[in-house]
Amino acid sequence: MQMKNNTAQATKVITAHVPLPMADKVDQMAARLERSRGWVIKQALSAWLAQEEERNRLTLEALDNVTSGQVIDHQAVQAWADSLSTDNPLPVPR
Repeated sequence: MQMKNNTAQATKVITAHVPLPMADKVDQMAARLERSRGWVIKQALSAWLAQEEERNRLTLEALDNVTSGQVIDHQAVQAWADSLSTDNPLPVPR
C-alpha cells in the first residue's frame, strides 16, 4: 500500500482491462472535467459501490418483509396494474 500526500488513508492500485471505447470515454471525461483518469475512475467506482450496497440493503429488507409476512397480495397488485389504463386508477396497494 502507498500513502499519498501524507494522508491517513492508504491506497492500492487496481488494474482492469476495459474495452477501448470505454477507456476513450474515460479519457474524454477526464479532459472535459480537467481531472485525472484515476479521479474519474475512482468517482465511477465509488458510485457503483454505493449503488450495489444500496441494492443489497434493499434486497435484505425485502427478504425480511417476506419472512415476516409483510407482502402485498398478487391479485391486489394485478388489479391495481390493470386499473392504470382506466379513467379511475386504483390507489397503490399497501
